[in-house]
Amino acid sequence: MTLTQLRYLVAIADADLNITLAAARVHATQPGLSKQLKQLEDELGFLLFVRKGRSLEAVTPAGTEVIDRARLVLAEANNIRTYAANQRRESQGQLVLATTHTQARFVLPPAIAQIKRDYPQVSVHLQNAAESTALDLLTQGDADMAVVSTAGDPPQAGIAVPLYRWRRLVLVPRGHALDRAGPAPGMTELAAQPLISYESSTRPGSSLQRAFAKVGLEPNIALTALDADLIKTYVRAGLGVGLLAEMAVSGTDTDLRAWPAPQEVKECIAWAVLPRERVLRDYALELVRALAPQIDRRDLRRVLDGNQDPDWPEPPTWESLTQTITN
Repeated sequence: MTLTQLRYLVAIADADLNITLAAARVHATQPGLSKQLKQLEDELGFLLFVRKGRSLEAVTPAGTEVIDRARLVLAEANNIRTYAANQRRESQGQLVLATTHTQARFVLPPAIAQIKRDYPQVSVHLQNAAESTALDLLTQGDADMAVVSTAGDPPQAGIAVPLYRWRRLVLVPRGHALDRAGPAPGMTELAAQPLISYESSTRPGSSLQRAFAKVGLEPNIALTALDADLIKTYVRAGLGVGLLAEMAVSGTDTDLRAWPAPQEVKECIAWAVLPRERVLRDYALELVRALAPQIDRRDLRRVLDGNQDPDWPEPPTWESLTQTITN
């Protein structure tokens, strides 16, 4: 039995038993993959798949057990390779990061630029996705890290490291009915306006829906987008009042007026979510440090290695952190 055979076996399972697709994914020929599968079945002494002609029709009960164990073996083999690369101080590799548009556009650039300066041979791949999709990519092994935000409990898809706290802003174009001197618009005024916010705002359990429900109001969500720049574009077009992350609004947005959202709209925390039981390259941990300088790298490594319980420091506000990670 070889790691190659186990890798081919898992590839077949992940390709929905399509041998042609599995062979392409592992850069093998279809005959070569089929041959390795037969050799593995001959060694084990039972079939892993139910066949119909030359096609695979289903996974046998024994095959399901073997595939599950093969995944564990391959994961540990990859952990050994990663550990060895860290021990050799290798400075090349790739980092796959699943995150939202707001983080990718307004938060990550200086931190990734630092990683590229320190590890010029590392290729960084951004997977732009909604929070739930980003966490799915992490748990499926298709990302090394997810950077997402919550207004409630920490994400449960991995080891969640708090980066910083941030507020939502109310945004209107200059000349809007709410563009006036005096106090910021309250919940009642916002409920009377068409609102433009993130796609997640339409979910019944979203923090924005909860904030309005708490005061007996219902928001009029007129338009949603994953992209904070699009939210600003439609606010400028006069289609509604924007509710978006403070990181997405800067001093260059002089044609817009912004206030902190009412206190009923809770503060959010941005998290770096790291996979459990998977060894990460040193440069991945350096990215966490670049985003959260308040985290001690030794504590981070101990928690990931299972040698210490998480006891993270209070995350700073975005306003106080921004100068640190952009300078």
